[in-house]
Amino acid sequence: MSSSPTAAGAGGSPPLLERLLPIAGWLRRYKLRDDLPGDLIAGLVTAVMLVPQSMAYAMLAGLPPVVGLYASTIPLAIYSLFGSSRQLAVGPVAIVSLLTLAGVGAIAEPGSPEFIALAALLMLMVGVIQAALGLLRAGFVVNFLSHAVISGFTSAAAIVIGLSQLKHLLGVDIPRESNVVILLSNAAREIGGTHLPTLLIGLASIAALMIGKRISKKFPMPLLVVIVSSLVVWSQGLHNQGVAIVGTVPAGLPAFGVPNLSGGALAALAPVAATIAFVSFMESVAVAKAIASRHRYKIDANRELVGLGFANVVGAFFRGYPVTGGFSRSAVNDQAGARTPLAGLVTAALLGITLLFFTDLFYYLPRAVLAAIVMVAVFGLVDVKEPAHLFKIKKADAATLLVTFAATLTLGIETGILTGVGFSLLVFVVRSAWPHSAELGWLESDRVYRNIARYPNAQTWPSVYIHRVDASLYFANAAALENRMNDVLAERPDLEAIVLDFSGVNDVDGVAIDTLGDRMDAFKTQGVRVLLAGVKGPVRDLFDRAGWNHKYGDDIQYMSVDAALASLGLQPGT
Repeated sequence: MSSSPTAAGAGGSPPLLERLLPIAGWLRRYKLRDDLPGDLIAGLVTAVMLVPQSMAYAMLAGLPPVVGLYASTIPLAIYSLFGSSRQLAVGPVAIVSLLTLAGVGAIAEPGSPEFIALAALLMLMVGVIQAALGLLRAGFVVNFLSHAVISGFTSAAAIVIGLSQLKHLLGVDIPRESNVVILLSNAAREIGGTHLPTLLIGLASIAALMIGKRISKKFPMPLLVVIVSSLVVWSQGLHNQGVAIVGTVPAGLPAFGVPNLSGGALAALAPVAATIAFVSFMESVAVAKAIASRHRYKIDANRELVGLGFANVVGAFFRGYPVTGGFSRSAVNDQAGARTPLAGLVTAALLGITLLFFTDLFYYLPRAVLAAIVMVAVFGLVDVKEPAHLFKIKKADAATLLVTFAATLTLGIETGILTGVGFSLLVFVVRSAWPHSAELGWLESDRVYRNIARYPNAQTWPSVYIHRVDASLYFANAAALENRMNDVLAERPDLEAIVLDFSGVNDVDGVAIDTLGDRMDAFKTQGVRVLLAGVKGPVRDLFDRAGWNHKYGDDIQYMSVDAALASLGLQPGT
């Protein structure tokens, strides 16, 4: 498959088979000489990175490390068949792992057989939601998660994730807690029992991983840290001195099994399943679009939903837990030279080989190293620039970010993101209930009508008030227009006409039509005409169905403010 802009889909929609099974398209256009070397190298590099990372994220989710390998193998292969991104690497990620721990941990003990089974059920539910949205072409619903909410949630979740690994880094037992303040308090009480060898291994791993990032994103520092730390523990017998290790990792590919579709579990997991479905898709499509733009091809959001959905649905039958496209591994996959989804299939195959033949190598792997991998990976998710940027541009958006951030830190990640979504919707309702509007005057220098608050030298007329409405009108904001018209009449008893510039109104609902009609009738009895100018076609159709053309005639038909003023015997400059 070529990375040129003339690849699949250029000049029209792809054939039906390619829309149903994208592999049919990129495989047909695959160029062995151009594409295969990059795909093989990228598949190898990504697999080397994904092995320790997926084990670390599984531990973060409260699952045995091997479950991370299960979740990185078959789901990645399935996504490579159905997804629309050529470089996206699918597997466990930090935020989804923490959401899994929070959701499943509320009804089962982390690490228990019941917990593992419920994590697979959660994966199935997430997959069904995503696939259904994609097949119904309803991917637009994720747009209701604003950027401010995602940014605040991601930064707070990164902090929660990092702090949740303190128990592995310090080698002490710290109770799981969703409130960061309480978590830090618990950690402070237990810090006296810190296991020094464990702490040293963890800090050395963090330092090595950060140095590796500076050297090169493609350098396999996580795997090197895993190998070196395991050799140190084995040679020095540190596992007999209190250093917690991964221990036995079952060999072999995951066995097929049907998740237990318990009604009680389905109801209990529904909120977190919906949260993961939306959050994971937002994360995945963001990185997929960023990479696609560099290679000059487009991402289909609905196909992405289907690809991720199928990956989760199939993975649920092989003891996995929810997966999505990850920022770091996808960037590595791209930088290593991935040209097509074949790179993902290569990575999945290498992970399968690891499960079959090399799991014994992870026996002496310190859990502190996996904690270090998680902490370093999420460190870059904390965005300190975005709040300042939003405060400068739009304070309401900055407030949404901070509310989401604070709620996630103190109330837990599920409640945090729901609070953020609720607050962002409240901000939207408040904005729409009091839309921007302006009194207009004639600006002779530019021969246009402008807001007199910004252009105080604009010409106005004592007997006429010109008002521009800058939003669609509906039941929640119709009262704002009604109140403004009443206020104008009270302030200007000599008023003879109100001209409403409707050029910025795209829609009007039934309540707004009735409210405006009542005002127009009431003003007429007081000797004040209400004229509508610049009404758009769809709104004119609504007025016609409401009988306004017959009732108000020419008063609602003026094509411009000039035409409305002319009907009153006025013109700019007079």
